[in-house]
Amino acid sequence: MARPVRIANFSGAMGDRFSAFEEAVHGDPDVVIGDSMAEITMSMVVAGFHENRQARRGFFSEYFLRQLRPQLSAIAGKRIKVVTNAGIYHPAGLAEAIRTEVAAQGLDLKVAHVTGDDLTDTAKDLIADGQLGHLETGAVLDRDPGELLAVNAYLGAWGIKTALDAGADIVITGRVADASLVTGPAAWWHGWDRDELDKIAGATAAAHIIECGPQATGGNFAGFTGIEDNTLPGFPIAEVAGDGSAVITKRPEDGGAVTVDTVTAQLMYEIQGPRYLNPDVTWHTDSLELAQDGPDRVRVTGARGSAAPETTKVGVNFQRGYRGATWLFPTGLDVDVKIDVLKAQAERARQDHPVGELHFFVCGQPVPDPRNQWQATVAVQVAVAAPDAKTVSGFLNQFCSYGLGSIPGFYIDMTQMYSMAGQPRIDYWPGLVRQADLHHQVHLPDGRVLDIAPPPNTAPFTGQPETAASTTDPASFGPVRTVPFGQVAYARTGDKGANANLGVWARDAAAWPWLAAFLTVARLRELLSCPDTVAIERYEQPNLHGISFVLRGYFPPSGSANLALDQIGKSLGEFLRARHVDVPTTLLPA
Repeated sequence: MARPVRIANFSGAMGDRFSAFEEAVHGDPDVVIGDSMAEITMSMVVAGFHENRQARRGFFSEYFLRQLRPQLSAIAGKRIKVVTNAGIYHPAGLAEAIRTEVAAQGLDLKVAHVTGDDLTDTAKDLIADGQLGHLETGAVLDRDPGELLAVNAYLGAWGIKTALDAGADIVITGRVADASLVTGPAAWWHGWDRDELDKIAGATAAAHIIECGPQATGGNFAGFTGIEDNTLPGFPIAEVAGDGSAVITKRPEDGGAVTVDTVTAQLMYEIQGPRYLNPDVTWHTDSLELAQDGPDRVRVTGARGSAAPETTKVGVNFQRGYRGATWLFPTGLDVDVKIDVLKAQAERARQDHPVGELHFFVCGQPVPDPRNQWQATVAVQVAVAAPDAKTVSGFLNQFCSYGLGSIPGFYIDMTQMYSMAGQPRIDYWPGLVRQADLHHQVHLPDGRVLDIAPPPNTAPFTGQPETAASTTDPASFGPVRTVPFGQVAYARTGDKGANANLGVWARDAAAWPWLAAFLTVARLRELLSCPDTVAIERYEQPNLHGISFVLRGYFPPSGSANLALDQIGKSLGEFLRARHVDVPTTLLPA
């Protein structure tokens, strides 16, 4: 059996730390991989093309090209493979740009690219065929196909594997499933067949852990105060073995840490429940076992997989009018009354410029007897949306024009003084397409173009397995003390479409039985003050001592188009951990 393949991540989203690519290349990897296509990032990219939709077709990540250029010689000398979706909407263009750079430096590197994800031109026919329906509700995509800015399917890993099999050194893709960037190289290295589902599931788990870069090494981690060097966590590395098991690690000279909890945090992040749907496999997330395997090494074993779904996800972007916002800073005494005045003035401006949505986000409250001005200041964001940019800019300008006749101490963020124009509001629709209807192709360095067949065996997805509610009374755990919930639990949150995904797990295994009994759907709704319009699903992950919650419709209409201040729910878990709850004293430090 071949040794484990060492796969190093250098990017969790476009614009991630620039130096990470160089660090990954010089960290003794076999393969370096990077993700540029986070959902929210792509919505921001598409917004730049709302007036010239055809220009989108020429867009790839120049940022990645700048990272790659000075490292090409090292990549050639070390015989490292590079796999990334930085091709975004024009993988062929990025591949050609890289070939030009390779030739200019006189290097021997072969570049391939993968296509078949871009369904924008065929969206009309797919909709007529009953496809692109919402992946949760089945609702029909009720938009004129001509209004769609981008329609991209999440491709599986076999195009990447095929390119590597054919000798490619650098593989450029557009939209692929995040895990494909790891499962493709792992399947190539170990020679896996498409029916080795447990192995593919194991690589999918490893991919999910490292796909967001330093979020696996202490970044965005609720337990960050326990990490000695938490200023700049390094990027993770997955050593994927032939049986699909993996060890997650990092370069020893980098900051951060790799522990069971930092890995759990990423495993609990943005999953749909015990069945994680991927174009190549359905990964059973509740099958995993984690164990510390030395300093900054966590072993991941036990992954199980079953047949991939018949369909794959499609990200659909379209414009839903315009949006805008401004910041104000009520200060000192009578802050609540000052905010009421601002709200009344906003409603007056709305009469002349009828924005469809108007939201006030009030952040914090002044401290008693403040020691400086900023302790007395409350930040307030006013966010609006309307079908046209003129209404948005008209509202913001009129509202801010009231300043001399407004509350005492009125001021706004002066960096916004000259940017009151409405910005495109880009919506995201998660649809479905049959994998058999995709034209997944790999364009090889020798000019050949190979078709990639869909998975040989698929199965319809019938829903997540239910988790039975605990029948244990939390009061049975003995005397309690009221403390912040975060003293006994960690959490991490993220977004998928319009849903918030919240993972909560016990800081100590001894607290797991109490957590399972205590944190019910009703309790979570109460702690988060979550409206009844949001459906909450709850799935236990006993092997991780955790619970996955899916809050459906938490970000209406989508993560990219809602007007919330925390637009994709990154801090929701930290809010939950700040709530005070009754915890058994036996679970608390002495």
